[in-house]
Amino acid sequence: MGDPRKLRKRFDTPSHPWQGERIKEEKELMIKYGLKNKKEVWKSQSYLRNLRGQARNLQASLRTENPQAIKEADLLLKKCVKLGFLNEGAPLVDVLTIEIDTLFSRRLQSLVYTKGLASTAKQARQMITHGHIILRDRRVTIPGMIIGKQDERFIEYDEGSPFAFEEHPMRPKSATVEEAPEGPTQVPEKIRIEVPREEVKKDE
Repeated sequence: MGDPRKLRKRFDTPSHPWQGERIKEEKELMIKYGLKNKKEVWKSQSYLRNLRGQARNLQASLRTENPQAIKEADLLLKKCVKLGFLNEGAPLVDVLTIEIDTLFSRRLQSLVYTKGLASTAKQARQMITHGHIILRDRRVTIPGMIIGKQDERFIEYDEGSPFAFEEHPMRPKSATVEEAPEGPTQVPEKIRIEVPREEVKKDE
């Protein structure tokens, strides 16, 4: 059995190491979501596989109108709705249609990037691991943490982080750009370029 205190992996690895189509999909996911390695892909796939397995088993038990299966199915649907995988009122069969992109889009790293707190997905990962992001006033350093819909709006910069200052050079620019005023552009006096009079006469 081994040492019971030893941590064991909770995800499944590919059955065959050399599969061109699978390797291509894993690389695309790593680039798109700024993942560190393929292990994060395998963990998410195993998590999604477990959700689908629970849904299939519950569907078979619901045919016999098992009260425990009804309760577990309701809890599973509430969990998927809370995490943002499904919409309110979705049937149990929709759990089988959850895609891997839906799971990756609910990770803390992806939400930090989509909320505009980071310029790229990789920068979002670095900011999280370095402690610049907080969730409900608590510092979170796990990029792969699944964030629920209710907690999404509480993702922000830590008050003690340099990114909390708008003048920080590595902080992303605001998505909303103020419109320029109508009329000719006024040049500040400090940077106005004065043309010598002699040069003006020669041009004339």
